[in-house]
Amino acid sequence: MQTAVEHVLTSHLRDIGGFAVRRVLPALPKQMVGPFIFFDHMGPAALAPGEGLDVRPHPHIGLATLTYLFEGEILHRDSVGSVQPIRPGDVNWMTAGRGIVHSERTPPRLRAAGARVHGIQTWVALPRADEEAAPSFAHHPSRALPVVELPGATVRVIAGSALGARSPVRVFSGTLYAAADLAAGASLVVPPEHEERAVYLVAGSASVAGVALDPGQMAVLAPGGAAEIRAGASSTLMLVGGARMDGPRFIWWNFVSSSRERIERAKADWREDRFPPVPGETERIPLPEK
Repeated sequence: MQTAVEHVLTSHLRDIGGFAVRRVLPALPKQMVGPFIFFDHMGPAALAPGEGLDVRPHPHIGLATLTYLFEGEILHRDSVGSVQPIRPGDVNWMTAGRGIVHSERTPPRLRAAGARVHGIQTWVALPRADEEAAPSFAHHPSRALPVVELPGATVRVIAGSALGARSPVRVFSGTLYAAADLAAGASLVVPPEHEERAVYLVAGSASVAGVALDPGQMAVLAPGGAAEIRAGASSTLMLVGGARMDGPRFIWWNFVSSSRERIERAKADWREDRFPPVPGETERIPLPEK
């Protein structure tokens, strides 16, 4: 029942404006797993009283962002007028398409006492036919997401389909994205229904197809066979993947596209302030010129 692990990707620390995250994708041996082209693990971290997460307005094209929290709360604002806090178990899905701007901040009411933050932020590359889709935003509360209960395992299907359940989140291609909590000694079989699959260990101790993972590592699975996850201790993991993307993508700063020229146009648009503003925000992250 076990299948080979093609790659083990180890996260690397990256600074996103005074806050360090562990970045797994894109990686040299694997740019994408299914449509997932960007995978950041935030925290767990405790923010000092009076401090908070402040990701100033910045643009995106050609992708959808997906935020999922284990702890804390983040206030999302964007240029289509959305103002939405996200809390543990919820999903914020923002489709950038031809262009959107957003900010992410710790809500003011949580700053005074100090807040905690822990979660996963991913970018999902859009198929060529949808790269210029109209920008949009959707919020799904935790109660709307299906949960699969198995012996020793609880799996919440965040986007796409897994283990016979389907998330209400609208996706643009075949998608596997789920959070799994396993008790010590429990196992979970990842079926071969999706063309590309990976397993990321958030916390705990687990092996995938016999390969031990440390927290912050992602096992990319070979296609075509079932894979068994076995938890050595109580563990949280993410199941990631879906259909193979319809060709490689170029990625520069916050822009993803199948076309280099489109990215150059997005760079010029942000430099010349041609993206729509975020209502209620006066700051912006400048275009990195180097």
